[in-house]
Amino acid sequence: MITEANKLKIKQVINVFETGSIKGNYSAITVLNDGPGKIRQITYGRSQTTEFSNLKILIQDYVNANGIFSEAFRPFVNRIGQMPSLETDSNFKKLLKDAGSDPVMVQTQDTFFDRVYWKPAEKFFITNQFTLPLSLLVVYDSHIHSGGVSSKLRNLFPELIPSDGGNEKTWIQQYVDVRFNWLATASTQILRNTVYRPQCFKNEIAKNNWDLSQVVRTNGVNIS
Repeated sequence: MITEANKLKIKQVINVFETGSIKGNYSAITVLNDGPGKIRQITYGRSQTTEFSNLKILIQDYVNANGIFSEAFRPFVNRIGQMPSLETDSNFKKLLKDAGSDPVMVQTQDTFFDRVYWKPAEKFFITNQFTLPLSLLVVYDSHIHSGGVSSKLRNLFPELIPSDGGNEKTWIQQYVDVRFNWLATASTQILRNTVYRPQCFKNEIAKNNWDLSQVVRTNGVNIS
């Protein structure tokens, strides 16, 4: 059974992955060469959604919620996710940073990340008959980091998924190993730099921390 304490801890681990803070940094902005065709794009918020994926949805949600900066954002909404990237627009980036301190943006991000990332991850977890908190952490991280659990990676190891009769712990361990190898050998440095994510899971598996009752340490932060 996944408890509310489990859910909180899972989200805290992801917050540390994304912004280095257990609570998450709602103003965090990063610009990386990981957009379409490896163009530079903005990633933003507590769990870092990207300009060419779901940032438009987040900002539209905030505008609809009538936050402090809603009117200032309105002219930008239909430009998000379009060429050219807004990564060179200092006004837009300042708006993002300033809006992160608005309680309406905080609530909007919490709702957005739950709807767009947590709920699909939870659906995958339940549908495929996973039960353990560490498994949900691994699945949620894949949704945040890669948009889902890649079928390509799933085809690289033999264990069946639990709903097909496989062993949950074996499946997760093999999936984490494959994901680690994929990131460690990726063609881009940006992806190689994220190998700490599956490394964290490998550490927790080695500790037998399947229920996440033990402290999880990653990127120099203890999540208890």
